[in-house]
Amino acid sequence: MSDIFKTAFIGLGVMGYPMAGYLRKAGHEVSVFNRTSAKAEKWAGEHGGTSCASPREAAEGCDVVFVCVGNDDDVRSVVMGDNGVLAGMSKGSILVDHTTASADLARELSRICSDAGIGFLDAPVSGGQAGAENGALTVMVGGGEDIFARAAPVIDAYSQACTLIGPAGSGQLAKMVNQICIAGVVQGLSEAVNFGMKAGLDMEKVIGTISKGAAQSWQMENRWQTMVEGKFDYGFAVDWMRKDLGICLAEAEGNKARLPTTALIDQFYAQVQARGGTRWDTSSLIQLLAND
Repeated sequence: MSDIFKTAFIGLGVMGYPMAGYLRKAGHEVSVFNRTSAKAEKWAGEHGGTSCASPREAAEGCDVVFVCVGNDDDVRSVVMGDNGVLAGMSKGSILVDHTTASADLARELSRICSDAGIGFLDAPVSGGQAGAENGALTVMVGGGEDIFARAAPVIDAYSQACTLIGPAGSGQLAKMVNQICIAGVVQGLSEAVNFGMKAGLDMEKVIGTISKGAAQSWQMENRWQTMVEGKFDYGFAVDWMRKDLGICLAEAEGNKARLPTTALIDQFYAQVQARGGTRWDTSSLIQLLAND
């Protein structure tokens, strides 16, 4: 394959829309499909790509096909079947799934693709909407080294770090580790900020001080102020976090890993949902404490 690739991007949500845009900015040919066709047509008009009527049509003749949708069932709906991307892909091409999904699905797709002579990578991302819009995502990848070597230069269009973790499924497992870490950090930050506010501290001074020490985190740097202000429209939605934590907890049942804190925080997020916060960002955990 040359330095300019023929690609397809399936799923133009808050992540996929800018990711596909960076592929075009890098000079690659891009065909897109989205369940809401108006969004695909809007993207094509903005970026000069091609809007297609089906995943299969978008994938035809492509070197690399990217998928970024909601969950396991959504992935199957755009990959399998007569109108799925696999029906349009050719031997030697590569399917890259950026969806945060189960490791079992990744292994299943890897087997199916291998039988068809198609490369497969499970490649969930971290960095949220801001990371996608800035072309600075972190990508965790599962798959073969040769397939990764061919796809990585294309993924670089919207990533700041792209790492092969291990065989198929490893990318999804790494994303589970990522989400487990984030859940714990956000809960700890929520309790700390709420405690500081109720103690009457100047939180700007407090965070300005402790963020220079061992307590520092991305969540602290980017979310403490909006948490203090009670604003929760700045990132990854609670509904999606619960989906991801559900994947983590299901995987833990199989590998016998104990996730007591993660399970508890998942229930805290369920309480946020019950309060109408389904689309609030994950830092809204503090809302449960602030109202006590």
